[in-house]
Amino acid sequence: MNEIDWSAGAAWMKGEIIPISQAAIPVTDWGLTHSDITYDVVHVWDGRFFRADDYLDRFERSMEKCRLSVPQTRDEMKSILHRMVARSGLQSSYVSVVASRGKPVDVRSRDPRDCVNHFYAWCVPFVWVFPEDVLERGAHLYVPNDIERIATESVDPTAKNYHWGDFTQGLFDAKEAGFDSTMLVDANGHVTEGPGFNVFMIKNGRVKTPRAGVLEGITRKVAMEICAHHGLACEQVDITLAEFLEADEVFATTTGGGPVAISKINDRVFSNGAPGEITKRLNGTYWDWHNDPKMSEAVDASL
Repeated sequence: MNEIDWSAGAAWMKGEIIPISQAAIPVTDWGLTHSDITYDVVHVWDGRFFRADDYLDRFERSMEKCRLSVPQTRDEMKSILHRMVARSGLQSSYVSVVASRGKPVDVRSRDPRDCVNHFYAWCVPFVWVFPEDVLERGAHLYVPNDIERIATESVDPTAKNYHWGDFTQGLFDAKEAGFDSTMLVDANGHVTEGPGFNVFMIKNGRVKTPRAGVLEGITRKVAMEICAHHGLACEQVDITLAEFLEADEVFATTTGGGPVAISKINDRVFSNGAPGEITKRLNGTYWDWHNDPKMSEAVDASL
């Protein structure tokens, strides 16, 4: 019998840990057909989960907001994650927990209450939202003038979701214009977020991040804690794009990379086209905190 290669990742589905290549959901699952799903992503770095409880707290809040209920308890979900990552052998990985609406008992039903909700999880090698060469020079973002972020009244951004229609169109525009990624504004012209990351601006030593229309990112939360640690004032406020472009430094925060410098937005160049000094200091502290046992826990196959 051939030995299983776990290097590409693993998944937990229906009580079993399987190679990521075997993981699948049915074509009639509303998570697929309706994007009726919520998820969260925690990462493992050097064999340790970072802020896992914060991510699971948000995942449980998202399930409640989406009216999703799965049979697994919080302790069971955490155990699944530890055992799955341990089986994969990945020392640094991107780990997703998912709750899907599932299939209706009768495939002809249009009633979400007829669906059987279910939980699954998967992990793959660590994902950098911005490639490592981009981290060195700072990300370049494109803000399209004809695409707005989905209104919060339509899709609650604080419940992590797969509704990326706006982001995907923004990414096409950004890539075609030679940028790394996109950032969207809302109908009022306020800065929101990008696909997979929150954003911050620094002006005269003060830090600001958008108040509304955004996922309440865990790395965003950690960045605000780091600002406090360094004595930097940080506030959550509405920010117009014009104000954002007047910043001294701009950075993104993402589970897939931590605080990441943004050195260009459209035609505006920040920090002489390189990561700014404050951003570099925040980034250094972020990675240092990964070794703090109060914020991280070793992967444990016995859980």
